[in-house]
Amino acid sequence: MSADQLTALETPDWLDTGNNAWQLTAASFVALQSIPGLCVLYAGLVKKKWAINSMFMAFYAFAATLICWVIWAYKLGFGQYMLPFVGRPGPVLTMNELIKQSSLPSAGVSQNFPMATMIYFQFAFAAITLVLIAGAYLARMNFRAWMLFVPLWLTFSYCVGAYSLWGGGFLYKMGVMDYSGGYVIHLSSGTAGFVGAWWIGPRLKSDRENFQPNNVGLMMVGAGILWIGWNGFNGGDPYAASPDAGVAVLNTNLCTAFSMLTWIVMDVIFYGKPSIIGAVNGMITGLVGITPAAGFVAGWGAIIIGFCTGTIPWFSMNIAGKKWSLFTHHVDDALGITHTHMVAGALGGFLTGIFATKEGSYAFGITNPGGAIEGNGKQVWLQIVGALFIIGWNIVWTSLIMIFIKHVCRIPLRMTEEELLIGDDAIHGEEAYCFSDDVSGIVPSLDAEARATLRIGRTSADHKGHLVIEGRDVEEGNGSGSSRAPKEPEQEIKLD
Repeated sequence: MSADQLTALETPDWLDTGNNAWQLTAASFVALQSIPGLCVLYAGLVKKKWAINSMFMAFYAFAATLICWVIWAYKLGFGQYMLPFVGRPGPVLTMNELIKQSSLPSAGVSQNFPMATMIYFQFAFAAITLVLIAGAYLARMNFRAWMLFVPLWLTFSYCVGAYSLWGGGFLYKMGVMDYSGGYVIHLSSGTAGFVGAWWIGPRLKSDRENFQPNNVGLMMVGAGILWIGWNGFNGGDPYAASPDAGVAVLNTNLCTAFSMLTWIVMDVIFYGKPSIIGAVNGMITGLVGITPAAGFVAGWGAIIIGFCTGTIPWFSMNIAGKKWSLFTHHVDDALGITHTHMVAGALGGFLTGIFATKEGSYAFGITNPGGAIEGNGKQVWLQIVGALFIIGWNIVWTSLIMIFIKHVCRIPLRMTEEELLIGDDAIHGEEAYCFSDDVSGIVPSLDAEARATLRIGRTSADHKGHLVIEGRDVEEGNGSGSSRAPKEPEQEIKLD
């Protein structure tokens, strides 16, 4: 190759190094939201026996999504037209394709950074969507079923929403506004979480009645990474280090802070005391609610959205989630993804249709003349149409995927009762916290497997009606058990 050709590969005319640097930074922020952000948030929020399984579901989804993304899924969401709601699948792995200028062929727009940057940026969004869905399925979904669910849902659900709204599909052409994924990511993950939770079935009754977080400090580390990482989540979607990116970052933090404070006030009014877990929920609903509106609305619009996301999802979670039989008997959403993402995502998209400004729309690079406050009431109806499509598509396809896994692949969606009782040790052969293991002079306490053995009656009974546990003398009382140093090869426990 000539010197000019080599220079063109190193610094092509279309490349803006500042925009490329910001886009890669924003993508890394989004990736950090999944690992370690949501990994440790989930691990802290669940019971100790589910900490590893919760992290592992997120960790697996992140890696599996990337492999599927570069082999076929990216082009489904952002490639050449195939159908009004999905692009033509194919790999993006050759150097010539990765190094060329980024473009969205169905939308007819291009960016001044390489395709590799766009592919990674959009991958981080796809991955976090699957990780969010996992939050609804924790503490009972069969891991093998999850391994199959991830590529199927990515292919048949996520990519359809991404192409329809961002890649140049029919909702994009209609003018539905979704700045950074209120519909594509949060409404879709919340709907899939709700529907999938119904298909999988509930957690153990004991887990539902007592699901206290095992590590609030770890939970807060994840919450902090999630909040600050959202600067890349929303700030990266103009595909440039533009003035509107700055607006999106500021609005993201304004809405989130106001939503969190509103949720705290709601807790104080109705429960008499503030809750840090409630504050985290309010933070998440604020982040989700501002996502479809981030660079479209003014600062005062972000505050109004924050007030709405601190109240309406609060009622959804604390009234409907605790009193409606739909949630108490049929849909066991472990971490409330339905309320924090489905409700907040739909709410944010609707409010975008009201509060989007003409200036914000033009600064983002679209021609929509703002929302209802600008005299464009039609935008509200467009937002409703977009939400209904995402909800309906996910109800159908999440159900079909669950049916396929269970009845065609013959993989149970739910763990066995024994696995549900034991948790991480039965599923992965690992425990999350092992600080006192093999310490000289410390008698080991009764482990999870032995406790579960007592509960499910897998011990043997001698002729006196006493239970025999090898090497330990254990008293069965409140379910937690006690342990003493073994005196003989076998000890007896009375069943009473």
